[in-house]
Amino acid sequence: MEPMKRAINLARRAIGTTSPNPPVGAVVVSNGKTMGEGWTQPPGGYHAERVALEMAGANAQGGILYTTLEPCCIQGRTPPCTDAIIRAGILRVNVSTIDPNPAVNGRGILQLKAAGIQVDIGQKESQYKSLLDPYCKWIATNLPFVTAKYAMSLDGKIATARGESRWISGSSSRKFTHNLRKESDAVIVGIGTATKDNPRLTVRDARDKPATRQPLRIVIDSSGKLSPNALLLYEPGKTLVATATISNERKSLLNDFGAEVLVIPGENKRVNLMLLLEELGKRGISNVLLEGGGILLSSMLQQKLIDKIIAFVAPVIIGGENSPTPVEGRSVTNLIEATKLENITTKKLGEDFLIMGYPAKRSV
Repeated sequence: MEPMKRAINLARRAIGTTSPNPPVGAVVVSNGKTMGEGWTQPPGGYHAERVALEMAGANAQGGILYTTLEPCCIQGRTPPCTDAIIRAGILRVNVSTIDPNPAVNGRGILQLKAAGIQVDIGQKESQYKSLLDPYCKWIATNLPFVTAKYAMSLDGKIATARGESRWISGSSSRKFTHNLRKESDAVIVGIGTATKDNPRLTVRDARDKPATRQPLRIVIDSSGKLSPNALLLYEPGKTLVATATISNERKSLLNDFGAEVLVIPGENKRVNLMLLLEELGKRGISNVLLEGGGILLSSMLQQKLIDKIIAFVAPVIIGGENSPTPVEGRSVTNLIEATKLENITTKKLGEDFLIMGYPAKRSV
């Protein structure tokens, strides 16, 4: 496999484990052979370049390093990668994308060139940059990148009038969704979804066992109504309940079940969603998956807090004026006000169709 393509595939393995650091992959090649490879480790661990260089050892001398992101040149939790590259005797570095972090942003390239290393930039950049969406948003705004996901029927329903929603989409779509959750730092649902569907919101393996690493589960519960019987309170990992108002007794009860309660009041006794995202950004959370429901998705769209939309369309028709839709709440008055998507891609998953796009005039 072409080294930079391999590096991008390695970077994918890091998604969901590195925030607020970016997912990066690296490959060391010498005499036409791969001598080392790696991806960014969780915060505090080595960056991808250091992992690849450690694996290559003395074989890195005189070799070529392929890395998806410009090597860092600053001291963070780990030493600068540029220093390690220079010490290893690398002669050439191929970089897919310049680091948007103002503390780096070309300085890493300059350091390598000053040490006599040839640097080439831009190889397979378009294939890698989408993996950097959350990192770029967090670096630019200190806010997480929010992806809204939902599955609906061909006539735009997410459940029957009685609330039955399992399973509108097929197994391929559910597997795709599960991977989205695995790659996220946090998963958000509204209290309606938490109550009606009683989801676990966990990442699970092929045997339905909880994975070691779990995203933060967040319930938007404006009036503090989450039941202590909610399944998500009994799953491994952490749960955060964001509320506008809650009694001390109710707060203590949720705390007893291991949930953190965050009071963020906004207008009309609802959670201030922007302040919630700001708080998540301060915690180093850069990649958030919004899984429902319709009122919450509507509110976040109206406030322009959604960065990407992923919709699964199943070839079934449910019908019924009382059957819920993925986006509820207030309708736009004129069609020109409707949210339009750009950079749209489609894909067939089993019998379903996947549609992905970015709301126009997004924040980054």
